[in-house]
Amino acid sequence: MTLPPVWPALAPLVLLSLSNVFMTFAWYGHLKFPHAPLWAVVAISWCIALVEYCLAVPANRIGHAVWSAAELKTMQEVITLIVFAGFSALYLGERLTWSHALGFALIASGAGVVFLKPLG
Repeated sequence: MTLPPVWPALAPLVLLSLSNVFMTFAWYGHLKFPHAPLWAVVAISWCIALVEYCLAVPANRIGHAVWSAAELKTMQEVITLIVFAGFSALYLGERLTWSHALGFALIASGAGVVFLKPLG
């Protein structure tokens, strides 16, 4: 199977989005189960994180053909904020406030600077 030529540019967006869903559950999913033993939470989180790694590593390997390491990391951070905002509201039932939205927007704006052409 031959992948389309646009795949190296899109792979990080697709695979990092999926990996962040798994990582967010690994890091924060246990908060709905505060009485679960910590050792069990850690073990389950590691199993979930393995899936995340199986998506994130190829995302960066494939994406590095098009994007710099700094750009890949920046994509990952912005995707993390988006996934976390949805997770927090939909899974944990926590209300997102205007200050959360503003803070996330400022972080995303700063991340956008990474993608500007160098000044010189």
